Amino acid sequence: MRSQGRLPRKLAWPLKAMPLARAFTIIYGLLVIYASLNPFDFDFQNGVTAGAWWHAPMPRVIPVFDLIANVLAYIPLGFLLVFAVFPRWRGITALTVAVVFSALLAGAVETAQIWLPTRIPSKTDWWANLTGGLIGALLAIPLGPKWLSGSILRQHFDRWFGMNWALCALFLLFPWAQIYPQSSWLGMGALSNQAFVGIAWGPVIFNPALQEMLITAVCWLGVGLLFSLGMTRQAPLWLLLNGLLLTSVIIKTVFTALQFGFELSFSWLTTGSVWGMISGSLALFLGLRLSTRARVIIAPTCLLLIILAVNWLPHNPYFVLTLRAWYQGRLVHFNDLMQWVSWLWLPCALLWLVQNRVFMRQQQVR
Repeated sequence: MRSQGRLPRKLAWPLKAMPLARAFTIIYGLLVIYASLNPFDFDFQNGVTAGAWWHAPMPRVIPVFDLIANVLAYIPLGFLLVFAVFPRWRGITALTVAVVFSALLAGAVETAQIWLPTRIPSKTDWWANLTGGLIGALLAIPLGPKWLSGSILRQHFDRWFGMNWALCALFLLFPWAQIYPQSSWLGMGALSNQAFVGIAWGPVIFNPALQEMLITAVCWLGVGLLFSLGMTRQAPLWLLLNGLLLTSVIIKTVFTALQFGFELSFSWLTTGSVWGMISGSLALFLGLRLSTRARVIIAPTCLLLIILAVNWLPHNPYFVLTLRAWYQGRLVHFNDLMQWVSWLWLPCALLWLVQNRVFMRQQQVR
């Protein structure tokens, strides 16, 4: 019974800074700069002044794809900036900081593109970037202090990954490692561009659909067992792994549509990839019930087999022929970055397995 009819005290969330958001903001800003200025072949003797893009007339034709891409590119930046400046700046102040920073970064990038022969800077791109930063900030502003201070996110990641932040980074990067076009779904790690420059009809060891199914299944089994070794007992492992696979499918579909056209959004989702996900998930369901020792052996074996398979087995010739008909100019610089993610994900995962022994403690793993 409350004395004197007092109302319960309002719960106040701690206003703490979120260093992880600041780090992500810096990293994402650098990625925007890389994607906007790659391949950095500047020509400072082209006779064009730095502010020419601002004084130039608006283009008569504005490609819808370029407009959407420029808006989408800056939405995460505006969103992260609101998290990064919390709790020093909140509300309208945080919104202003996010918009001003987005405008300054976009302006600097457009100015630098003046000296890039392969780029055409314009006020249209700048306004699209500014709009994206504003949308991202508006999405973040309504979130409560518990979200903006990172309390909820930190609690979840601490409960799922403990101190294994490297494994957490691999978890977050996995869907992005699938964006770069691959001849087999989840077939990341290919070190050659053979699929883009020539067709290796060669001796086909497996039926192409069967080959893709095996690569997909083995990769998903190895990836799932890898995460099972580092995630804590409190983590809803099966739910998180299925969510990761679904997120990868969605991101792959979206970026395939952006790069090659919406009519080809699901062109990568072949019979082999579907059956590979089904059989890989069934194998993973059984594999999660194995002992830690067995999973420690199976996980790196699967990942090594994938590296060998995607670099030794011939590319699917039908994939190569189809890829040649696609327009590859869209997001070409973003693709360069995603190619690096695709190359490095598997070696980094194997390195984590070698260097981390925390999963050997039975009480901290499944």
